[in-house]
Amino acid sequence: MDVISAADLGDPLGNARTATLDMLSHHPRGLSLPQPFYNDERLFRLDMQGIFEREWIFVGMSCEVPAKGNFMTLTIGDNPLVIVRGDGGILHAFHNVCRHRGSRLCATERGKVAKLVCPYHQWTYELDGRLLFAGSDMGQDFDLKAHGLKSVALTEAGGFLFVCLAEQPPAADELKETFAHYLAPYDMENLKVAVSSTIEESANWKLVIENNRECYHCNGAHPELLNSLQEFDDTDDPRATSAYRELVARKQANWEAMDVPWQLTRLGKRNRLTRTPLLDGTVSMTMDGKPACQKLMGRLTSADMGALRILHLPNSWNHFMGDHAVVFRVLPLGPQRTIVTTKWLVHKDAVEGVDYHPEQMRRVWDATNEQDRRLAEENQRGINSLAYEPGPYSMTFEFGVIDFIDWYRETLAANLGASPSLRLAQG
Repeated sequence: MDVISAADLGDPLGNARTATLDMLSHHPRGLSLPQPFYNDERLFRLDMQGIFEREWIFVGMSCEVPAKGNFMTLTIGDNPLVIVRGDGGILHAFHNVCRHRGSRLCATERGKVAKLVCPYHQWTYELDGRLLFAGSDMGQDFDLKAHGLKSVALTEAGGFLFVCLAEQPPAADELKETFAHYLAPYDMENLKVAVSSTIEESANWKLVIENNRECYHCNGAHPELLNSLQEFDDTDDPRATSAYRELVARKQANWEAMDVPWQLTRLGKRNRLTRTPLLDGTVSMTMDGKPACQKLMGRLTSADMGALRILHLPNSWNHFMGDHAVVFRVLPLGPQRTIVTTKWLVHKDAVEGVDYHPEQMRRVWDATNEQDRRLAEENQRGINSLAYEPGPYSMTFEFGVIDFIDWYRETLAANLGASPSLRLAQG
């Protein structure tokens, strides 16, 4: 097989999309991807256009915009977005771009406003995106109705918020139904963010996700996490011990009696949801395995809920316990730059310093995130070498990585193949 190099992709006269589709179709299953998928600028732009501008992207939690006028912002690629709650509790997502000369409307990460007002020339928009004021200088023929904010598809699924930048987003009914079922016990609208962190990793976004999809590295890298986390989260895992299977059966009987969902569910390879026990004798992802918050979430009556693990490709993994939850959002910044945001959620009535202490709650995942950052960055440095070639994944330890790569290859190929007018950046 002829190898297509990064130099081939960097040729401004070449067809980056054709080269990418060819690599995807010829790449053997079970191997890490060819080098350009992890470090090439043009292929990164195809990732953004074929994945992050076409799929449902996790952006945040509905409890982060609890009341009318509350907003949150984020940027996906070159696209600044704002999510705001309007009249009747309705959530709206817009391109965070004024229809006058393109300035960003909201420059802060979150806040509360009566109207959306551009700081440049004070064009003013209603919370549903309608342009209300543009000044008299625009002339008598200026049509306010023709210059409302450009909307973005938004869906809420069990308290999770997803956006899609595509004109025709993929169907989301099954996503909404499944997330709502698993998250119903947590009363998601009555949670709050207790604390959050954001770190930048000098690694391709796929390396960040690959690292999360396996625990092959956990024994050597994550002592804090392994105070509570099982290395396997499924009795079908060939490494699972008889003691683990017995623990799973016992905990599942308890959860069944409490009417709390625990079954493993997959939505293709994009989503995976399952409730699995933590180490026997621990109930939370803390240094000592004890609850980080004394006020339980939702209608839960026990802290011993194991961890509801939720995967959403391409950019989120999550752990919901009885006392608190940890949610993760991954957003690419460049071919070798990725931002990872972690949020710890608790019951909205939990009192900081009384029911929970942020520094105690976040200690395990602060350490784990920093360890994972170093692993991903060292992975990236090695991949950039002339010596790198795709290596084999372990079918036993890295089946989750294989599933992710399968999803990525299938999704990118389908979206690139269906988009003849993709914008290719010139090298």
